[in-house]
Amino acid sequence: MKNILIEQNRHWSGKRYGGVRRHKLDKLISYLPLRQIIAVTGIRRCGKSTLVKQAIDHLVDSGVDAKNILFVNLEHPAFVEKRESPMLLEEIYETYLKLMNPTGKVYCVFDEIQYVKEWQVAIKNRYELGEIKFIITGSNSSMLSNELTTLLSGRSLTIELDTFSFAEYLDYQAIPYATELERLTHRIPIARAKESYLKWGGFYEVFTIEDDLVRQELLTAYARNIIYQDIVPRYKIRHAETVERLFFYLLGMVGGILNYATLSKIFDISDKTVREYMRYFEDVFFFHRIDRFHTKPKERIRSTKKLYLGDNGFLQIAPKHSENLGIALENGVFNLLRNRCKEVTYLKENVEIDFKCEKTLYQVAWRIDDPATRKRETEAFKKLDPEGKYSHRIVTYEDHKEIEGIDILDYETFALAEKI
Repeated sequence: MKNILIEQNRHWSGKRYGGVRRHKLDKLISYLPLRQIIAVTGIRRCGKSTLVKQAIDHLVDSGVDAKNILFVNLEHPAFVEKRESPMLLEEIYETYLKLMNPTGKVYCVFDEIQYVKEWQVAIKNRYELGEIKFIITGSNSSMLSNELTTLLSGRSLTIELDTFSFAEYLDYQAIPYATELERLTHRIPIARAKESYLKWGGFYEVFTIEDDLVRQELLTAYARNIIYQDIVPRYKIRHAETVERLFFYLLGMVGGILNYATLSKIFDISDKTVREYMRYFEDVFFFHRIDRFHTKPKERIRSTKKLYLGDNGFLQIAPKHSENLGIALENGVFNLLRNRCKEVTYLKENVEIDFKCEKTLYQVAWRIDDPATRKRETEAFKKLDPEGKYSHRIVTYEDHKEIEGIDILDYETFALAEKI
């Protein structure tokens, strides 16, 4: 075990981890002085390990002795046989203490902690002793939130990390965008980056590959790994192939209304099972469901749901995927809103408004110069918000203007605005 710890903790020998700086790093750094456990959640391969390693770089740069920081990736094959016991974490920590003999406060990072059974017991015991700051990561939102709430209530702070945002993608591409002048000066490379990002999403390993077929193969591998490593064994699912088939079928429904009864018939499983599988997909950050807006919370809960993906790249592995980026644009706007609002809903009453976010209603349209499209989108605002209680915006692929008091924003302006 000593060799594994030495291998995983490059900072002990003076090396840095580096990588493209993620925007959530500032929030993570702000939590470091606090007593609470920091939990970083997000879909597999979104960059959780890189984020916490960047926090280690920060700690070392801030004067923390490198030997006082422990990083352990619990996916390592050497830990497989011991994952059924929370004593694994104790064994790892005791081995670290003997190896490095740290003095003072210790920063302990356990990566992909969900692999260890009853991990929260070991964390709580060490937490109570003080002088130790825990940072944990996990790829299952329900598992972490439930177990942190039950045994570690009030002792944790959570950061949800998505795949790269469009701004982070531009950072990777080294394309300046911080000011309006920079965005105008670099409008052509930004436009190219937008097309690629909306199509292939924000998985780092995916957008660093040039070959589209390899990208599709990698995204398919990601999806199947999550299904067979994070869903099937955890929830003890007997018919794993049904989960996989449902996942790929749902990729063709993004932006549409979910009908559980129809899905039940298609896959020959109960309505209840379909709902359970949907919850599992949400737990591992595959999909997000949004409610139809209603002033009564009970009606909102009962409402039909619209379906969106956590990352656009998965659209490219749908059985009947389209080269048309219309759905990709809508899904991209949804993910921006999801990070800017406490709650995202949709409105529908004969006509439909794509999203409601706080006090603003949003429509998403590829272009707005066609008179029929413009009338359809603007009329929806008038019919569903006749009293003008909300602000109205339309996000398009590249149009940027104002029509009848409605802000028309191109995707890059909307995506790169800090708050809009």
